[in-house]
Amino acid sequence: MISFKRIFPALAALLFCLPLAPLSAQQRPDTSFEAYLQLLAAKARAEGVSEATIRQMTSGLTPNERVMNLDRSENTPPRSGYPAMAPYIAQHVDSARIAGGRSVLASLGTMAWSIEQQYGVPAEIVIAIFGHETNYGSYVGDFDLARSLATLAWEGRRRELFAGEFVALLKIADRGVPRSRLVGSFAGAFGYPQFLPSIYLRLAVDGDGDGRSEIWSSRADALASIANYFRDAGWRSGQPWGVRAAIPAGFDFSAVETKLVSPVCPRVHERHSQWKTVREWRNLGVSPLAPLADDVLASLFQPDGPGRPAWLLTGNYRVITEYNCSNYYALSVGLLADEIAR
Repeated sequence: MISFKRIFPALAALLFCLPLAPLSAQQRPDTSFEAYLQLLAAKARAEGVSEATIRQMTSGLTPNERVMNLDRSENTPPRSGYPAMAPYIAQHVDSARIAGGRSVLASLGTMAWSIEQQYGVPAEIVIAIFGHETNYGSYVGDFDLARSLATLAWEGRRRELFAGEFVALLKIADRGVPRSRLVGSFAGAFGYPQFLPSIYLRLAVDGDGDGRSEIWSSRADALASIANYFRDAGWRSGQPWGVRAAIPAGFDFSAVETKLVSPVCPRVHERHSQWKTVREWRNLGVSPLAPLADDVLASLFQPDGPGRPAWLLTGNYRVITEYNCSNYYALSVGLLADEIAR
């Protein structure tokens, strides 16, 4: 079975960044599933979802044991240390994925330019996300989202998150999206970008001008929605995500280690250096190997240690980590985008 973390990495990262409620693998909620489902229905009703949609989306729902087992297996405590970056990059920025991304870019024609002009996000970055999330749309998941989200909310590990996502899903259905379209990962992500329902409601857009945001069937809608997500997260137009850097022999990385603890995804950001301007990095002997303005703020990242590849990362790298709380994912997205653009 293909790992959920590999197929749907953005959602996996979101789940790993959230705190776990105290619930052992053997426990079950005190409230019956049927009773809890009525609470979800009441919440949806209070937020304006129609009775017809509530009946349609809750009728016959039962807990999904497989969903609960997958949730437990994927939410293991983080291990100490970090696996090497190079093998992950080799697997996720391979010739097949690069060729697939270039094919998508070529097929977009003027749409690629339109996305960049409207959202300020390079098409190759958007396509790299598309490639990582669903292998350019070839797999999107087949779990019934209503059943999965109701199960996860009832189970209780992240009740507030999944209860809210269940109600958001009902709001999508209330717009006329058939339940047959509302399938995806076991943890509720769906469509080509693997958006959670609440993200769909907030950031999905109509990319092809037909009046709908069909991220499960329209590449134009999906890619424009990913670009909209990046713009909303603060992508800076005209600035790269990062560039390779040359570090002088004997460079003392401990002198530039960050002293800050990030409130979001701390294990991601603790591996990055202090932020300095490129000019300051040059003065320390660290040279960008591609154009990067002297006044750009960047952090230094050498994931596999001395003598291995290093990068100067800009604020746009952090935007990629907003989509997925993982250095492995974010760096591979950036490198894949670079290869697609060549």
